[in-house]
Amino acid sequence: MTVDPGRRLPPPPGLVEAFRAYEQALMTNDLAELDRLFAPGPTTMRGDAQGLLVGHHMISAFRGGRGGAPARRIVQTHVQTIDDDHALVVAVTELERGGRGQQTQLWARFPDGWAVTAAHVSVPPPALDTRVWRLVGDPLVPATGSGALDGESVAVKDLYAVAGQRVGAGNPAWLEQAPAETQHAAAVASLLAAGASIRGIARTDEFAYSLAGANAHTGSPPNPRAPYRLSGGSTSGSASAVSLGQATIGLGTDTGGSIRVPAAYQGLFGIRTTHGAIPRDGLLALAPGFDTVGWLTRTASLLRTVGDVLLPPRVASSGTRLVGVPALTALAESDVVAAVAGIPVDATDDRPLPDLQAWRAAFQTWQAWEAWQVRGSWLTGRLDTLGDDVRSRFEHAASIGHDQADAARRTVDRAARAIRDLVGDDVLVIPSASSVAPRVGVDLGPVRTATMTLTSIAGLAGLPAVSLPVTTSGGLPAGACLVAAPGRDRDLLDLAVQLSGT
Repeated sequence: MTVDPGRRLPPPPGLVEAFRAYEQALMTNDLAELDRLFAPGPTTMRGDAQGLLVGHHMISAFRGGRGGAPARRIVQTHVQTIDDDHALVVAVTELERGGRGQQTQLWARFPDGWAVTAAHVSVPPPALDTRVWRLVGDPLVPATGSGALDGESVAVKDLYAVAGQRVGAGNPAWLEQAPAETQHAAAVASLLAAGASIRGIARTDEFAYSLAGANAHTGSPPNPRAPYRLSGGSTSGSASAVSLGQATIGLGTDTGGSIRVPAAYQGLFGIRTTHGAIPRDGLLALAPGFDTVGWLTRTASLLRTVGDVLLPPRVASSGTRLVGVPALTALAESDVVAAVAGIPVDATDDRPLPDLQAWRAAFQTWQAWEAWQVRGSWLTGRLDTLGDDVRSRFEHAASIGHDQADAARRTVDRAARAIRDLVGDDVLVIPSASSVAPRVGVDLGPVRTATMTLTSIAGLAGLPAVSLPVTTSGGLPAGACLVAAPGRDRDLLDLAVQLSGT
C-alpha cells in the first residue's frame, strides 16, 4: 500500500489486514466474512453503476443473490488516513475478463475491528448490455422520411419485423431458426417514415408471456429508477433502453399489461392502444384476441406525438371526468394506493365488482388457449428451450381443452360488456400495477395475480390505457393508469399531457 503524501499519516493499525481479509472474502464469495467486514446498521452504503444500496441488510441480500464478484486482482491501493479510527481506501482493480475498475471504501474502527461504512465500485461497462439489447447500432436503421419524430430513436421490442433482421422473441431456439424479415412491421415502418431511427432491437420476455422482465436466457434488464428491482415486462428491454436514455421511444406490445407494468416499475409514460386500432402486420403474436401495439417514453408530450403518427384519426371526444374505482384500487399495495391518489378524481364508482377474479381467470385461460393455438405447433417437442416460468405457462396452455376454452370465452365476452358499461364516457383512474417493482429473485406469485386482475380490465374489453408515472412515499416509481372507452386513445394522451405537464 502507498500512503497519501499530502497527509503523511500511515495506515492505522489493523486496517491493512482488514482490507486484505475483505479482498480474500470477496474473491472466495465468503458471505459471512463479507457481512462481518461491512458495518452493521441501516446507514451503511454500497453503490455502483446500477444504483445505491443503503443498509447492511440490503447489501447482504444483494451479495447473497449475485453468485460472487468477477475475478480480479488489485494493482494499486491508496490510503488516505483521516484519523486513528477512520480511513479512505481507493483500490484500482484489473478484471480477469479484461479492463480496469476502481473501488473506494470508507473504513471505520469499531470495538470488534475495522469495517466498511460506505463503498463505491466501478467496473468497465460492456460494449453492449445484452440484458437490454439483442442488436444495437448507431443507428441500426436510419429514418426513411422526415416528420414529427425527426431526431427520435426507437428501441424495437424483439417481436416486430425489422427488414434484414430476424425476430428473436426472447428465445434463442426461435431466433436460430427464424428467417431474416423482408420488410418492416407496419408500426416500425410508420415510425421510420415520420423521422425516427431504430437504435436497436430490444429484449423481451420469452414470446412476451410474462410481466416480470426476467428472461431466463439473457437476465433482467436494469431498472435505473429502482435499482436491483425488476424492469417489468414483457416490454422489458425497450423500457430499460428509454429509462437509461439509450433511446427516446420504446416500441412494445401490451397483451396483459406488458407496456403498463414496465412503465409503472420504471417511472415512464406508456400506452396500450385500443385493440385493433394500429395494424399488427409484422408483429409476432402471443394472443391475437388481446395483443395490442404500445410504446413508452420519458415525457407525455412525446408519447402523444408518437400517437399522432401511429393512431387513426380521433373519434368524437367524450367526457373527461376522472373516476376512481375503489374495488380496483384496493387490489394495490398501500404505498401504490397513496401514490395513485395524487391524481385527483372527480367522482368514485363504488360498485363492488364481485366477479373480478373470475374475469381475471377467464382472461388468463383464453390468453393461454390462444397462445397455444399460435405457438403450440412449434413448441411441441421444444418446451425445454423455455425458461421455467414461461415453460410452465405454455405447459398449462397445452392442457386447456375446448370446453374450458369456450367457457372462458363466454366469461370474457360478459366481462367485456360489464367493463365497457363501467367505463362509459368517463376515464377510470386505477393503479397500473399492484406494487412497485419487486426485488429481483423474490416470489412473484401474489404480485402477479393482483397486477393481472388490474391490467386485465383493459385487456378484456379491448380498451386503451395510459400509464402515468407517480412516486411512492418511499421514493420508488409506480403507475397511475387512465382507462377509457375504445377509440379514445388520443383523449387519454391529451389528458396525460395535461396532468403531467410534460
